[in-house]
Amino acid sequence: MLSIHLHNIIIYAHHGIYEEEKILGNEFELNITIQYTPHKLPVKHMADTIDYVAVYELLKRRMAVPTPLLETVITDIAGQILEQFSLAENVAISIRKILPPVSQLKGSVGVSFEMNRK
Repeated sequence: MLSIHLHNIIIYAHHGIYEEEKILGNEFELNITIQYTPHKLPVKHMADTIDYVAVYELLKRRMAVPTPLLETVITDIAGQILEQFSLAENVAISIRKILPPVSQLKGSVGVSFEMNRK
C-alpha cells in the first residue's frame, strides 16, 4: 500500500458554533493520509497516483464553506476524497482549531476521522 501525505496544512476559515468564530475566523491545521494500492510499480506517471495538489485544492474549497461543526467538515472532506480519487482506498484526516475561543484554554482542539472505501 502506498500513502500520500499532506501534513501541517494551515487554512484560515470561519468554522464554529460561536458568532465570533463565524465573524473573525480561525486558523485550522489539517493532516491527511490517503492510502492506495498502485496498479504497478514503480509508479512513473501522474495518472497512476493521487495528485496531492488536487487534494489541496479540494481542502481549500471545502474549508471555505463556513460550517458550525468540525465533525461535519472532516467527514465531508473524507467522502469527497474517496469520491474524487478512484484510487483512494483509505483516508485518515485530522483538523485542529489552533486558537479555540475557550477561556483559559492553553492549547488547541480538534477532531480526527478515518474512512475506508469498503
